[in-house]
Amino acid sequence: MTTDYIQQLFADRIGGTQFGMRDEIYKFEKIKRAKREATLTNPYMKLIDLGVGEPDAMADDRVVQKLVEEAGKPENRFYADNGIAEFKQAAASYMDKVFCVSDLNPETEINHVIGSKSALAMLPSAFINSGDLTIMPSPCYPILATHTKYCGGDVVQLPLKEENLFLPKLDTLSDRVLEKAKLLYLNYPNNPTGATATAAFFEEVVRFAKKHELIVVHDAAYSALVFDGEQPLSFLSVPGAKDVGIELHSLSKSFNMTGWRIGFIAGNEKLVKAFAAVKDNNDSGQFIAIQKAAAYALAHPEMTIQTAEKYSRRHELLTNALAECGFHAVKPKGSFFLYTKTPKAVADGPSFQSAEEFSQYLIREHLISSVPWDDAGQYVRFSVTFQANGIEEELRVIQEIEDRLRRDVFIF
Repeated sequence: MTTDYIQQLFADRIGGTQFGMRDEIYKFEKIKRAKREATLTNPYMKLIDLGVGEPDAMADDRVVQKLVEEAGKPENRFYADNGIAEFKQAAASYMDKVFCVSDLNPETEINHVIGSKSALAMLPSAFINSGDLTIMPSPCYPILATHTKYCGGDVVQLPLKEENLFLPKLDTLSDRVLEKAKLLYLNYPNNPTGATATAAFFEEVVRFAKKHELIVVHDAAYSALVFDGEQPLSFLSVPGAKDVGIELHSLSKSFNMTGWRIGFIAGNEKLVKAFAAVKDNNDSGQFIAIQKAAAYALAHPEMTIQTAEKYSRRHELLTNALAECGFHAVKPKGSFFLYTKTPKAVADGPSFQSAEEFSQYLIREHLISSVPWDDAGQYVRFSVTFQANGIEEELRVIQEIEDRLRRDVFIF
């Protein structure tokens, strides 16, 4: 008999000796399983996927062509390490043109990242020691929290509530928390709520961070995807923001470059330098040809404006369709997410004790996929990145959604 010593060697941060032996299923895996089962059960009904968190379109042809051109150059084959000057300068110019942030030094206050997810994963290694705290909104994208815990720190949740326009109430944090806290994570326009921030809120954040000596990490992945009169807003555009924080920008959402894995971090010179030191020990930089294609994209922000117009149109259609079916849906001013309260029950049908139960019902009974959030109330997130080629097809998809939902009478 042999001893399986491997099972004894897993790190506690991923489950220790219990790694791979627990039956816990995370909600995204539950959604995948439910989609497969519903599709098999209803082979003649097409699944409408409103749960996808990535663009439905390809990157602009000009950006693709630029990649092809640069990929064929032998000088671009080398390691990029912490990035090329051309991309950093393009990022600085982009911040100036789109967000009116004109004081960024591309050499010392900007660094490229291989997607904002990897950057968020690396940041705690630069700042979090055992016992330190990270303040996270709830709900939110969890990567910074995961890696805070990996570093021996802990996470304090700050609920995002509808009555506060899904902005965190900073004054609810206790002195005990603030004494140990190092990082404050924000994300606007927000995933999953679709909420946008205001300059006044960011000014409050700057004052709060200075008073309590916090580092602000603003995930601005959706910052340029705004509409209905909303102007793109950067945390760094607020006076004093660069003294306390950094901002992450991604080309994944704004330029339909999800799989390209390219973005940048900008802000406080010391913070960017600390991130670069950690990054230098994690990767050897993104392919130079991708950086050069991304630099071309950043020089053409009109590409993002066109994408935002599409999302705005789809939001309008989806909001109206949901409202017709009884949902309290409100069109967001940014991102491609629509966040709405779930019904309590279906007349002459099941009741729902959680958003997850309702989301599973939508998939099982109507073949409509969504993402449930039970973190701060029972909500479901719909995405307008569903597959549709042109306005006529968008109208057909939305009409089909409304037709399916009208089969039920939802009770709120």
